[in-house]
Amino acid sequence: METSPQTWHYGIVAEWWSNFDDDFRQHEVSYYRAVLEDDGLPALDAGCGSGRLLIPFLGAGMDVDGCDVSADMIAVCREKATRSGLSPNLFVQPLHDLDLPRKYRTIFVCGVWGLGSNRERDAQALTRLRDHLVPGGTLLVDIEVPYADSDQWPFWLKNGRGSLPEAHQPNRERRPTADGSELTLSTRIVDLDPLNQHLILEMHAERWRGGQLEAEEDRLLDIGLYFKNEMLLMLDRAGFRNVVVHGEHKRAEPTPNDDFLVFVATR
Repeated sequence: METSPQTWHYGIVAEWWSNFDDDFRQHEVSYYRAVLEDDGLPALDAGCGSGRLLIPFLGAGMDVDGCDVSADMIAVCREKATRSGLSPNLFVQPLHDLDLPRKYRTIFVCGVWGLGSNRERDAQALTRLRDHLVPGGTLLVDIEVPYADSDQWPFWLKNGRGSLPEAHQPNRERRPTADGSELTLSTRIVDLDPLNQHLILEMHAERWRGGQLEAEEDRLLDIGLYFKNEMLLMLDRAGFRNVVVHGEHKRAEPTPNDDFLVFVATR
């Protein structure tokens, strides 16, 4: 029996991201903001999580909606927005089943492509995303290239995969939160299938309070690994045109040294 791909953005893990993801790759905010300011509204943050990009854009008066597969992350996003006096349109939907009430000039998918999904669903997602763009609208999808993480590369080799799954090494660095608790997060590779370009990670999250372990969780994440040319072929098959690729969230040609690529495609 086929099982659904797993994602980890719930529970204590969602708490961790909601507290600490605002300082995560801040240069992305300026990159996407420039796109939206260039006749890019209304827009959809597809995979908005706890609002790392969405809330700054809303605060700047931009017409941006958000969606995410995780109801926990959407709840955190709504709470953050409310504290800032904002009332965004937020939806709990996976990209491959996207069905929203309006269309957009720009849709951006930042930091979530291939997470908790598979090849078939990702292909469906591109079709759904295209359907939610106005004619001439722009889709931006970023990926972290598979060769960016040097810790993963040994497991692409036959001998390296013999040591999987990695041993569990809990992260004992506790990060304080506003409610007085402390959170930890650690990751290990469970499996890497180079033939199918598929990675399984396990996230171990803990919540501490008053020096005592209050709760802990283990969650799995399925990740589809993509290379540049495969993404170009998928975008073409989904009916996109005039696709350009930027490196490292800059409006510049990518290089082999770039860890992130952004695909900018037109409906």
